[in-house]
Amino acid sequence: MSAPSFDPFEFELFRNSLLSVADEMALTVHRTTYSTVLRDNLDYSTAFFDGQGRMIAQGFSLPSHLGSIPTALGAVIERFKGDIHPGDVYALNDPFHGGMHLPDIFIFKPIFVDGELVAFAGTISHHTDVGGRVAGSNAPDSIEIYQEGVRIAPIRIYDKGARNETFFEMLLMNVRVPEMVAGDIRAQLSACHVAEVAFIDLCRSYGVEKVKLLGEAMLDHSERMTRAEIAKLPDGVFAFEDYLDDDGIDVGKPIALKVTVTKTGDRILFDWTGSSPQVRGALNCTLSFTKSAAYCGLFSVMENRVPNNDGAFRAIDVIAPLGTITNCVHPASVAARGLTGFRMVDTVFGALAQMVPGKVTAAGDGGNTNISIGGYDADRKPYIFCDFTCCAWGGRAFADGIDGNSHMFANMAGQSSEVIEAENPLFVECYELVGDRGGAGKFRGGAPYRRAYRFLGNEAVISIRSDRRDIRPYGLYGGYPGGVSMNYLTRTGGAPEVYPAKFYGQLRHGDLFVHETAAGGGWGDPLERDPEHVLRDVRNEFVSAGNAGKLYGVVLATDGRSVDAVATQALRVRLRKARAWQDTPYALREMPALAAE
Repeated sequence: MSAPSFDPFEFELFRNSLLSVADEMALTVHRTTYSTVLRDNLDYSTAFFDGQGRMIAQGFSLPSHLGSIPTALGAVIERFKGDIHPGDVYALNDPFHGGMHLPDIFIFKPIFVDGELVAFAGTISHHTDVGGRVAGSNAPDSIEIYQEGVRIAPIRIYDKGARNETFFEMLLMNVRVPEMVAGDIRAQLSACHVAEVAFIDLCRSYGVEKVKLLGEAMLDHSERMTRAEIAKLPDGVFAFEDYLDDDGIDVGKPIALKVTVTKTGDRILFDWTGSSPQVRGALNCTLSFTKSAAYCGLFSVMENRVPNNDGAFRAIDVIAPLGTITNCVHPASVAARGLTGFRMVDTVFGALAQMVPGKVTAAGDGGNTNISIGGYDADRKPYIFCDFTCCAWGGRAFADGIDGNSHMFANMAGQSSEVIEAENPLFVECYELVGDRGGAGKFRGGAPYRRAYRFLGNEAVISIRSDRRDIRPYGLYGGYPGGVSMNYLTRTGGAPEVYPAKFYGQLRHGDLFVHETAAGGGWGDPLERDPEHVLRDVRNEFVSAGNAGKLYGVVLATDGRSVDAVATQALRVRLRKARAWQDTPYALREMPALAAE
């Protein structure tokens, strides 16, 4: 890497201009999209590439797409190399041809200036439905890719400006909500057009050759920053293993995810050898998604913000053996791979917490849960409600986990109850944080939330993809694990029934479905938590008075408005003795035995 030979101020102005293009693309999708999955959940990403297909900038969107967008564009370039023209637009979603799972449709537009291919604009959006056996195309219990929807290998959807009507007719004939899917594709196309106009303006201002030089410098700049950040981290080998409950088919059979992080100088390796073979259910991941989990974990512990582009990836190696859940092979089902991605980030954090303890959170809620409800209204018009829920961070070395905030792997938002009710035959009876679930610790794990959906239609199908029912979110350095997720279904006139973490079933008029996310794990010994913080949690109903004593060893005064310091000190001594820890546990997945009466 050679130092840039141009004015550094000019470089910084250009860099921010190009980053703003990717951000403007993201805003364009948000403003023009049809579905709540994109408009409210924000399940999409945008990126900008140079003429060789190297990612220069990613918009403010999902870290889970960090490694995925460059892989997808690489598949397009490989397929159409030497046959790319002005006015072309390309699409794909097939996991075995550069994609991740079928609802995620990539769209790429080549950008030409004076007849020369100089850049690509790219978007990826999670579409509400792409066909398949289940409304929402996200069933966890599909056993092969053929059940999951329409597969799109790299294809030209605009040919020199002419729309490929055959493609659009084929796609829209095979999805349940064609108007919504078509509208979201138009939003992606609009974002690519915005990028094209903005980039051509930059080329007119700077000149094409200088733009190329500055783009190359952006990649080198990110590489230098990444290597400098990695060099600050301790050398060594750090391994960790976490688990998914099961794949929804082989129920009760945990699925191992193991990563070994080897850091040497200014390079780092994430090796997923030892992870489970690919499973029958739809939890399998492509290598590109596994890379994203590794990148997300590493970038989270860096002190300086490194731009998300291909230059940053040059110092990071990711190994995932073929045929495993972290690098599946055809015809694996992949629809629910999101759960695995979140758990891979938890696994990476478990390893990095040994390297840099003060910079890593305990396990979060293990999200994200997918709730899909689909049916037909009185006029036989189809509807699909699709929501992704995640909300609790694990405790941190300096503060409690965040309550009600999405896992950092997704940066997704929850849908408002009012929008859900306005657009679907559903009534949201409650949407609330749940107490006594956040993992106890010197710094408490984030609280989960509960949402209850009353079904007002005649009949519908419901598909639920969740986890962390059996294997709790781990606590770190003596922190206790977070509470588990729960699903309840109350039939009209009946009592609430507990349902599995992953299931597919029927809804009838008046049925009530309730989902509770898992909670974040705690960080540090709960008996070291500031008693005043425990009192605050009791008064805010995050912790009950009983658990203040049982878990934290804090005794409240009879009025419940202050701490009994003498009784608290005595109780904490008894609890430490009863717990009989020889050493503080590094990671806890089960509650320790407690002797508090």
